Amino acid sequence: VQLQASGGGLVQPGGSLRLACVASGLSFGDYGTGWFRQAPGKDREALSCISSLDGSTYYADSVKGRFTIFRDGTENTVFLQMNNLQPDDTAVYYCAADRSAVATKYYCSASDFGSWGQGTQVTVSS
Repeated sequence: VQLQASGGGLVQPGGSLRLACVASGLSFGDYGTGWFRQAPGKDREALSCISSLDGSTYYADSVKGRFTIFRDGTENTVFLQMNNLQPDDTAVYYCAADRSAVATKYYCSASDFGSWGQGTQVTVSS
């Protein structure tokens, strides 16, 4: 299983980015999927996840209403659409997958995911 994250970059406050996570060796339809981020000096934060059980989605309060997770029709790519980005969103963003990872409206944990992409830097600055 390999995951390749891309789409990061430098954006001004209020701007948008779309991150992509391309998988080889798995179909996202059979796996729980998540996007996480880690800023310098902070713990890794779960942003948005899709459960392996029933497709339930989780959004962190910090991104609810601004970020959207979705899969494309081929099921080997998962996206994170990020709107109204703010300086606090600056971090390295990671995608992750695990056949057993579950998520609910209230729960998603990095510890449930075994396969990780390499990370893509998002910088929000004027």
